[in-house]
Amino acid sequence: MTEGVLLLCRGRVMHVRLRPFLHRFVYRVFCLRLRVDRPKELARQTSWLFGVECARPVSFRSVDHGARDGSDLLQWLSRTLDASDVRFEVGAVWLQCFPRVFGYVFNPVSFWLVHDRDGVLRAVLAEVNNTFGQRHQYVLTAPNLEPIQATSGLACQKVFHVSPFCDVQGRYQFELDERAGQPRLAIDYFDDEQNPQPLLRTAIVVQPQPLRTRALLAACLTMPMMTLGVMLRIHVQAFKLWRRGAKYRPVPALPTDEVTHNFTVRK
Repeated sequence: MTEGVLLLCRGRVMHVRLRPFLHRFVYRVFCLRLRVDRPKELARQTSWLFGVECARPVSFRSVDHGARDGSDLLQWLSRTLDASDVRFEVGAVWLQCFPRVFGYVFNPVSFWLVHDRDGVLRAVLAEVNNTFGQRHQYVLTAPNLEPIQATSGLACQKVFHVSPFCDVQGRYQFELDERAGQPRLAIDYFDDEQNPQPLLRTAIVVQPQPLRTRALLAACLTMPMMTLGVMLRIHVQAFKLWRRGAKYRPVPALPTDEVTHNFTVRK
């Protein structure tokens, strides 16, 4: 991974629905990767365009993540991992997320990449938000806390309502590939264990680089709808699905626990 504490990631988001009809879209996006275990260094990454915990055209605010009250993110992460009995000596913690743009942000999913003291990736936390103001955390680890690699099978039961056109059942299959300088984070959703084909396939592929004001300004100018466009596109695509006959599901009750660990729920 590119050195530093703050990376600008330009790339694409892909989404494909395979049943009962094919529905596919791809959007250009930009997001951030931040070393949240180095808050003092992050705080110094301030310019007229970008800031951490301050008002700028593009910004990162801790209130958008974790406990959502502006409290220490690492303490929240520690409590969340502990709730899943995931314990190791934490080293580098990278958070991949969309920033605020002119004060607005919506993150369908943010990824916390949690490494040990030797720099080995041991856990991934997927922080999921839906458009109904609800959230859930999926803690993903390999068996026996082995290193997470591109070939690691990170499957987790679906317990949280995201799309109104999908039931809360089945499982997610996560894949993280950090090779070739183009990190790829993918989620396949299998709604029916009897069907080997997923219902949905989603992925974000990015090219990280150190955040420089010129590069960030170029990203903002070429993608002016970030991040309000994330929410707008979700509703546009939902309307298209509805027009094509996708069945709407009402919002169900939240799961009992706010954190789901793949190895505590897998059968």
